[in-house]
Amino acid sequence: MPNLVDLTFPVFVDSKLLITYGLQRGIDGSKARHKSTQQYYRDIQKLTDNLKSEVVDLQVQKETAQEELRRARKEVQTEKLKGAATTAVTNIAESVGSLFGSNKVKTLERENTALHREIADHEETIETLQDRIQTMQADHSREIREMQQRHGREIADKDTRHKQEISFLKTVIARAAAWFPYFREMLRIENLCHLVGFDERQTATLVKGKPLEYAGELYSEEHGRKFTTEKAGFQVVKDPTDGTRLVLAIDRKPIAEWFKEQFNKLRQSIHRPIQPQRKGRGI
Repeated sequence: MPNLVDLTFPVFVDSKLLITYGLQRGIDGSKARHKSTQQYYRDIQKLTDNLKSEVVDLQVQKETAQEELRRARKEVQTEKLKGAATTAVTNIAESVGSLFGSNKVKTLERENTALHREIADHEETIETLQDRIQTMQADHSREIREMQQRHGREIADKDTRHKQEISFLKTVIARAAAWFPYFREMLRIENLCHLVGFDERQTATLVKGKPLEYAGELYSEEHGRKFTTEKAGFQVVKDPTDGTRLVLAIDRKPIAEWFKEQFNKLRQSIHRPIQPQRKGRGI
């Protein structure tokens, strides 16, 4: 098997290659949305796979050239052995004035020269393939690095915009709290309604100050359990002890007090002694 070049190292992508694989940067002013981080890494993986395939092809060509080089060298070695024998024959032929000996030597010399030329060509081909592989790796590394840098800048820009939006919302909330004294209290009551067990529609009704009839289970965070109520009336009203606060009332009683009463009733029922059953009198 050919020794494949490892393309798992962190690398980056040239603008020409980005265009080739459909990864070019958007045009300034375009309304096109940035790709998600998942799509960004899928594009990089696709580009890496394509480049890896091309490098594999080059490696196969390199291995083929090396195999041909080994075969040519083996043939040269064989021809050298033949040449030694031929030289001995040539010496004998020259001593006796053989007519065919000189022709055989010239033929072997031509074949030997051709083999050396073929070896040189294969070595040159291998060097060319190695240069192409190194160039592709360097380009791939640079292009992926550039893509990561651009992606990093986009993430930084999004993070900056997000912080600006949060700062703006905090400013809006601060102004709303200043303009509407019960604004923060209404947010707290909304959270309490959700915690107790009311759904979005019921919570919206209560936050608007409207009465709500409800029957079912209510959760007490203080006691860590649910209590069941029959059909009762709920409404958000001003705290009778502090006019700057709001309370969630059940049948005009703050729900915290109602939870406390229900818990005490439950505790009393648990500790209530069991009356022994009276035995019937015999006849």
